[in-house]
Amino acid sequence: MPDMKKGALALCLSALACGAMDAGYARSVLDRDALLSGSYRRSVDLSAYSRPEDAAPPSNRFEGRLRLSGQPSTRTLVALPDYLGPGDALLARTLPQDFDYEFVQAGESLIPVRRGPIASSHSWWEFVLEPGRVWDEPGDEGYTRAAIPFALVQKNANCTHNGVLMLLFKDSGAVSRAALQVSSETCHYLQLDMWGTLEASYEPGKVADSDGIVAAYEAEVARRMPSRPLSALAIDHPGVDPSKFALGAAMGRTVYGVVFEGVHYRSGCATRHGQYPYCDVLDIPSYSVAKSVVAGLALMRMERLHPGAQDLQVDQFAPATGCRSKKWRGVTFRHLLDMTTGQYDAPTYMADEDNVRVRAFFAPSTHAQRLAFACEAYPRNESPGSRWVYHTSDTYLLGTALQAAWRRLPGKARDDVFDDVLWADIFGPIGLSPAARATRRSDDEARQAFFGWGLTLHADDIAKLARFLGQEQGSIRGGALLDTAMFEAAMQRDPANPGLTVATLDRYRYQHGFWARNLQAELGCDRPTWVPFMSGFGSITVVLFPNGMAWYNVADDGLLASIDFAAPAQAATALGPICH
Repeated sequence: MPDMKKGALALCLSALACGAMDAGYARSVLDRDALLSGSYRRSVDLSAYSRPEDAAPPSNRFEGRLRLSGQPSTRTLVALPDYLGPGDALLARTLPQDFDYEFVQAGESLIPVRRGPIASSHSWWEFVLEPGRVWDEPGDEGYTRAAIPFALVQKNANCTHNGVLMLLFKDSGAVSRAALQVSSETCHYLQLDMWGTLEASYEPGKVADSDGIVAAYEAEVARRMPSRPLSALAIDHPGVDPSKFALGAAMGRTVYGVVFEGVHYRSGCATRHGQYPYCDVLDIPSYSVAKSVVAGLALMRMERLHPGAQDLQVDQFAPATGCRSKKWRGVTFRHLLDMTTGQYDAPTYMADEDNVRVRAFFAPSTHAQRLAFACEAYPRNESPGSRWVYHTSDTYLLGTALQAAWRRLPGKARDDVFDDVLWADIFGPIGLSPAARATRRSDDEARQAFFGWGLTLHADDIAKLARFLGQEQGSIRGGALLDTAMFEAAMQRDPANPGLTVATLDRYRYQHGFWARNLQAELGCDRPTWVPFMSGFGSITVVLFPNGMAWYNVADDGLLASIDFAAPAQAATALGPICH
């Protein structure tokens, strides 16, 4: 009989693909000696950062403060000059040097005290820290091993690069260097690998409210939707072909999935170096999906609470002189959400949004600068409500006006629309993760939420939002949270209020922050079949099919093949009719 263990070890060494072998064999990569010495010459398969099945429970306990410093090795794969300024790509190849955060251990889980994007002194990156794992391996000689999933999120923007940290520690505070690797991202214009080791120091100590932090994390895990591999869709629903839901080139995809009958069927999280081992907490940028689930839901909720909110006049609430000029008369909050203000340079598809002058809106970090652009950039060419022209600045202005209108209500002078309306009434109750608790905001005293981009999500968050909008029709336990008329129109269920055609694309509409596509030809329907969907920069798509199924694809290659969801729509008919 051949020596199977020796063969497996040889394969592991040749592929640099194994984390830890069984209890009788030492690691082939990132072992104790490598972490103590800092030897890390090239990227490895990310299975090296995962807990092996036969690992032992942790013999040391991590609670206290972790500090990291130093710079990794990097390799740039994509850097598109249309989106990057001089020196940006080089800056992005460096790490923030203010990594100084607290963690609490609960069993085999290691929980960061701070969640969501954390402000940084670095001019390009901010960290997002996610719960990781701790365990013992036989070759670590008394140390416990910790792995911490994290993301680097572009400051003032949404590009998100996912990675993992790993180190050895003891109760005494002894700690190895911290291995780091980034091998995937959702970012159309900047893609790179990072790997190496950082200097680490661990200061054990009691963390304030550690019991509460643990309890919150346990509740977070308990709230996750039931999840199964995408391949299980064919088992649970014979006749469905799961392969039809993989859209575009594999190298462009981050994660994709299907939500049906309360179950989240999800792909793995592939990277350039194997599967991401912490797919449940992989961080995903929303980009313009936020126009639907932040701006759209916020105004629909406001209208539900205070009927007439959608018809409020922009020039009465926008705190900038540029929005009080004659061209803004008659423009309502609803016009901003629908991008039908009548103000534009060019009416052709995405001409204004793709123009270089839009950098004057996205590049500044202050609220005053963005607001000035939103109010003053475009001339009035026709009456509001008559033509759709895509402007992220319109959505930002809507967030500003909604904030002002909300704060004029009795007792709301210090409230925040994102925190006290959207999160308190919708995101929190449907169980979104702490990653989604914070949104990108202006970097000044105003702290204005972006509204049109800037959320960080987990795949579970996307699934819950899709379930809330689709299966639950904007309700929680039967109680409607959104204005019924606005929601029905956004979901293309009101023939009298379908929204406007998207420029020259007569098979696409835009209504109340949501897109819609006519799938009559693709599905062979005998009448127009309008299906609502959400869309984000780079190739992020979330489709809400009328048969109760939702499908999402997170990608970043910007290609039509990663956006055209005709094939998933055809596959979805196996779960119920879609033709109206």
